[in-house]
Amino acid sequence: MFGWLSLFFQPVFMNQFRKQLYFYTQDKDPSYISQFILSLWFVVCFCFLKPKIVGVYSWKLPYYWYPHIDFSQFKFFDPCRMLIQTLWIICIVQPKKLTEDISFSQGISIVWQQIGRIFYLPFKWLSTLISWLEGRSSYYSIDSSKNNNMKRSLLSQFANIAIGTVIFFLAVLCFTIPFGLEAQAFFIVTLWSIAMMFRRMPGRFPTILLITFSVTMSFRYIWWRYTSSLNWDDPLALFLGCILLMAETYAWIVLILGYFQNIWPLNRQPVSLPTEQSTWPTIDMMIPTYNEDLDVVKATVYSALGIDWPKDKLNIFILDDGKRDSFKEFAEEIGVGYIRRPTNEHAKAGNINYALKQTSSEYVAIFDCDHIPTRAFFQMTMGWFLHDKKLGLIQTPHHFFSPDPFERNLSNFGDVPNEGCLFYGLIQDGNDLWDASFFCGSCAILRREPLEKVGGIAVETVTEDAHTSLRIHRLGYRSAYLRKPLSAGLATETLSAHIGQRIRWARGMAQIFRVDNPLFGKGLRWQQRLCYVNAMLHFLSGIPRIIFLLAPLVFLLLHTYIIYAPALAIILYVLPHMAHASMTNSRMQGEYRYSFWGEVYETVLSWYIARPTTVALFAPHKGTFNVTAKGGLIEDTHYDWMISKPYWLLIFLNVLGIGFGLYRLSWGPDDEVGSVIVNLLWVFYNLLILGGAIAVAEEAKQVRKNHRVVVNIPMSIHLPSGHKVRCEIKDFSLGGLRIELPRPVELFYGHTLNLILQRGDHHFVFPAKVTYSRGQSLGVQLESFTRQQNIDYVQCTFARADVWTKSQISYQSDKPLKSMLSVFKVGIRGYKNAIAYGPKWIKGIAKLIIILSKFLLTFKPVDVNIQSAKLCG
Repeated sequence: MFGWLSLFFQPVFMNQFRKQLYFYTQDKDPSYISQFILSLWFVVCFCFLKPKIVGVYSWKLPYYWYPHIDFSQFKFFDPCRMLIQTLWIICIVQPKKLTEDISFSQGISIVWQQIGRIFYLPFKWLSTLISWLEGRSSYYSIDSSKNNNMKRSLLSQFANIAIGTVIFFLAVLCFTIPFGLEAQAFFIVTLWSIAMMFRRMPGRFPTILLITFSVTMSFRYIWWRYTSSLNWDDPLALFLGCILLMAETYAWIVLILGYFQNIWPLNRQPVSLPTEQSTWPTIDMMIPTYNEDLDVVKATVYSALGIDWPKDKLNIFILDDGKRDSFKEFAEEIGVGYIRRPTNEHAKAGNINYALKQTSSEYVAIFDCDHIPTRAFFQMTMGWFLHDKKLGLIQTPHHFFSPDPFERNLSNFGDVPNEGCLFYGLIQDGNDLWDASFFCGSCAILRREPLEKVGGIAVETVTEDAHTSLRIHRLGYRSAYLRKPLSAGLATETLSAHIGQRIRWARGMAQIFRVDNPLFGKGLRWQQRLCYVNAMLHFLSGIPRIIFLLAPLVFLLLHTYIIYAPALAIILYVLPHMAHASMTNSRMQGEYRYSFWGEVYETVLSWYIARPTTVALFAPHKGTFNVTAKGGLIEDTHYDWMISKPYWLLIFLNVLGIGFGLYRLSWGPDDEVGSVIVNLLWVFYNLLILGGAIAVAEEAKQVRKNHRVVVNIPMSIHLPSGHKVRCEIKDFSLGGLRIELPRPVELFYGHTLNLILQRGDHHFVFPAKVTYSRGQSLGVQLESFTRQQNIDYVQCTFARADVWTKSQISYQSDKPLKSMLSVFKVGIRGYKNAIAYGPKWIKGIAKLIIILSKFLLTFKPVDVNIQSAKLCG
């Protein structure tokens, strides 16, 4: 049959192909199939391709149009590849080339002309209104008599009320007035264009403008969801749609409260202390401990001994709930207080409350046993207490010199802000404006008087710190937040420990919301109530996050419309809400939280905090305090399959949804194609976020017991030859240092030398031995120290007043698209690593999927070099 058809076409067309055909088939006699397909290509070019676009004779050169096909040896699926490529050339390449007749500048000019016509009348009316208002204001400003001043004052008050009322009703109209799809699209383009113009401008006004636009689009979205997108005819769709709507309402409330909370960070600065030290107050510094190693506690105590505060006004106590004699001996050896209580009720809160009864200083400073304070801690913070007699507490950031599990397992320590950066960098500073910054359990000072008035540290919930500050605020005392890293500690070592810590925080915040809700009760201003409520709502994100991960599957698997609206309407309402929220948060949070990374953090925690927060809301007194482990080691890199089980279940369901989606896309009703595509895109996004979650479950190897701190500190070394060399410390730990020399020095492994470090006007000498010497880089290990040398070394390194300020990482501003790409790369890496650690049958399935994917990619259309085709033709 093919031979007959080729003979039929050959007299008409094949004479023009013969020479070139032999060139493409490498001088081999072309088969009948090749002759037929190439002849058919000639017919397609003649009928569908314009000579203006492809050249008059370029139809004779199929090689340039099909570079991925070998015409000398046709493969079984090559006709399909040719068909797809031909359709792509006809439908995509040709129309694209035809539109090139209109230049880009001409197209922009046409667009601006249309925009100008649309906006001319509104701008003209607005200009007239402003001129009239200016005229009226100048008219009232002419009269200078007292009576007229009184009238003017009354008129201005009336005018303010009237303007506020008008703005309120205009806002309600803007939020609620129904738009057609065309009007909604125009509204979106207008606000987005203005937002894009202002988003890079400095100052607070652009931020407030972006917040206004985001609030507008979010209000319009949530109003549309409540009024126009519920399926009242299908009980199942209505029920599931209401569940999704509740999750969206939660996210919307948190978004609006976040804007309020962070609209104007206070950025409080230290207040100087009186020059007369006799007026400085007394402080009890408490270091609670339970099951931590003594080595972890030693550094904190050594540093506390060197704090710049009168020795007779500072009392240091180790609060040992573990009842260990080694801790008692250590306290006696170095001369600090030691308190051991007979019972262990109420965990850390009970430990501190017992110590409060044994002490009497005016102020109480609390440090977790792994948080090392700098020598300037009290001098930077105590001035505010003397300045403001109603100040009940002052909190400083929890700065960590070791990477948390996200940073270590994803290898982005120092490149991406960690999970706590947003809270300690922006949220607490925003709270401070509204007098709502709260106690975080460590690195804080509390005035004893209000602390005793509220009965000590709260014991009713497992987040005793936030609950205590809430009670202090109810008494009318104020709080302060000083955003300066004046101490540093160890981050959680493993993902399981990190999740355990967050479970405790989430449970505790839900308990406070239930037993001492800040929305009710006396003593709080409305701004404080909103800030506290937002902090508690944040930890209720587990169930809403899981709902968002499962929502598109309701349509794909059950064929149920939980958002009962056309796909285009969904796009025109959902995307603007998400885009403006992302842009605004990127501007406000860009130095503390990169876009899309919050999705990964919340996804990792969502499954594990959903249950305890729900239980705490209904049974607030259930649950126990768990101590976060610090200072552990991870002997080998491994994958935590246990902790990642929930993520894999969600991945399986989403992959199943893709399969059903492709089925509906191919064989479902034509009017559902848009809805299927929207839900498939949602599923693909969820899968990439889940990929980031499973990437974190790969525990990276951690065998270094002493974490390194990167710095630039001048020092000197005494060489074995007797020479003294000035150099710099590049990083240090409790076990050793890395030093950069001004020039290479001949040193070998095991050589002993003396390190000379400076603290103020004093110099201290520490013995060390060489571990490596490479050029100007020198690594040394510290030798055995005396007790005093240990104290001096910590105070020369960890306790330096400037060490954490200098080592604090300054992140670049967020770039949402770049951040999204990095999250997607992490997601892909997560799947690859999980497969590498998985059993053989998973590796086999993955290999099969890769082979199938590579095969399907061979059908992808490829770019064509049109200019080469024209020249050769």
